[in-house]
Amino acid sequence: MNLKGKAGIVTGAGRGIGRGIAMLMAREGASVVVNDPGTGRNGEVTTERPADEVVADIVKAGGKALANYDSVADYASAGRMVRQCADTYGKIDFVVNSAGVLRERMIWNMTEDDFDTVIGVHLKGTWNMAHHAIKLMRSERFGRIVNFSSDAFKGSVGQCNYAAAKAGVIGLTRTIARECGQYGITANAMCPFAATRMTVNDAVINNWKRRVETGLLSQKEFEARMAMPGPEFIAPMVAYLCTDAAKDVNGQIFHAEKSHYHTYYYGEVKRSIYKHENNGEFTVDELVDLIPASLMNGIANEAPAKAE
Repeated sequence: MNLKGKAGIVTGAGRGIGRGIAMLMAREGASVVVNDPGTGRNGEVTTERPADEVVADIVKAGGKALANYDSVADYASAGRMVRQCADTYGKIDFVVNSAGVLRERMIWNMTEDDFDTVIGVHLKGTWNMAHHAIKLMRSERFGRIVNFSSDAFKGSVGQCNYAAAKAGVIGLTRTIARECGQYGITANAMCPFAATRMTVNDAVINNWKRRVETGLLSQKEFEARMAMPGPEFIAPMVAYLCTDAAKDVNGQIFHAEKSHYHTYYYGEVKRSIYKHENNGEFTVDELVDLIPASLMNGIANEAPAKAE
């Protein structure tokens, strides 16, 4: 049991990836607060309480867990959740931020509420949970923060709210790592590729088909998404990142896809131009000639304009 004696929170743990993580963390010996408010895919209110089912399964298997129904998007609620873990189990060793909602529209059709809701859960919710938990972790000089990002950070058609949130999660994660590493707290991010109710359903598949028809998605990309593996492959890496053995894994971004894990690296300089003359100040005319021949040489427009 690699997490024996540890205690922490998994958000969005009522279904999909979060559920698999909570179940595995408990099997590895951790006491788990299973958070899920029971909302629908788009954040709509429901009467469902999937967290209860997960807790029942964990307890039946001999593990320790309790349910929580708060929203991570609310600052005070996130604080209560962290306090619930600390009061019940005497401490908080880890937070896995896997809660999420989707509101998919092209940017010209997206409403302010669509944008704010997704940012509120994915980005602010991740900050809320980490902020409250780290206050307690610092005094213990131990902590593990695992935040869920997505390959959508690269840009995802119809998901500008989600893509922006997930790019923000990466910046947040790397900053937490730098700020808190000295206190024995690590922060890492996961970019999962897995089939859940959020990522694959009839409406999503029909949307993918429309994108193939309009050229926004290639047939190869469509087929890869249709063959998306299940969420059970994500949990082992998350559990590992919460162990003592992962003490030197900090500020990293991982992609997890079935039996394939890889890392992303940021900050490297790919190409440069430099000017010695005129105090190093470029003119616009110079850049008109230089940039296509140097910085952008061989790099195609990802979405060129179409002829009318």
